[in-house]
Amino acid sequence: MDFGKYKYEQNKKAQKARKKQHITHLKEVKLRPKIEEHDYNFKIDHGRKFLEEHDKVKFTVMFRGREMAHPEAGFRLLQKVVIDLEAVGQVEIPARMEGRSMTLLMVPRSQAGSVTKPAAPGVSSGAGASKPAASAGSSPGGSRPATGGVKPAAASNRPASPSPAPRPAAAGSKPKS
Repeated sequence: MDFGKYKYEQNKKAQKARKKQHITHLKEVKLRPKIEEHDYNFKIDHGRKFLEEHDKVKFTVMFRGREMAHPEAGFRLLQKVVIDLEAVGQVEIPARMEGRSMTLLMVPRSQAGSVTKPAAPGVSSGAGASKPAASAGSSPGGSRPATGGVKPAAASNRPASPSPAPRPAAAGSKPKS
């Protein structure tokens, strides 16, 4: 086989692979806490378009001056963004304050499966999940904390010590020498 022909075929294969792949970009949509409804809808449409193009979107709420006294307004705005875009995107990093701005990162729904893997059916997560619900020694209301498999002292295989514990000295007495 000719080496030139081999290199040509390798280049064609690489071109096909590049044509089919999509590089995920990070797009940013900046908002303000006192944004008007029309401006909000305009920005959300941009975020929706970016998510549909399989790009990650970072929503940033910028605070100025006295707006810093009310970060809950920015948090409510980002919750509204999540609700409006839940059909096309999923939260990867929840809203958090970073200096004078609050950020939220969303990924497209098609990538959502690769970001968080759900547990296999029939397998439950969490400690003590395989134990039955009404185990011996637990109260029916479940108000007592679980012991985590530690046996009570009376149920251990060691015999109880026959000698009593030493008594503390009386408050007004002097130690004997």
